[in-house]
Amino acid sequence: MIDSLFPFAATTGPITVRVSVSYLPEQSHPALGRWFWAYHVRIENHGEAAVQLLTRHWRITDGRDQVSEVEGEGVVGEQPLIAPGGSFDYVSGCPLPTPEGEMVGTYVMEMTDGSQMLAAIPAFPLVVPATAS
Repeated sequence: MIDSLFPFAATTGPITVRVSVSYLPEQSHPALGRWFWAYHVRIENHGEAAVQLLTRHWRITDGRDQVSEVEGEGVVGEQPLIAPGGSFDYVSGCPLPTPEGEMVGTYVMEMTDGSQMLAAIPAFPLVVPATAS
């Protein structure tokens, strides 16, 4: 069931990152060269200790192979602490100047012993769905 809700997933050590993506036509303006997607991320902690998400790094590629790098603290204004067996969900968005592209990235996670690890965010496509004319 979870795989159908979140078709893109990557596991690094005890952390699984799952992503689903939706094109938002109501926030897109193709005539102005703007397409917009929302993506829902679920971060699961399958380990035996809590982990905290410290930073994120995204690599966003548009349909012209132009790459944008986005880095920052936390996600959606939070640096969530994820309990063992727990998860954290958030939704964000991405505009592009083309009707297709891709996102991929990493989170820096801190373990309770102070060590850090990079958790992979799976690559996922940003594609405008075909419509009947």
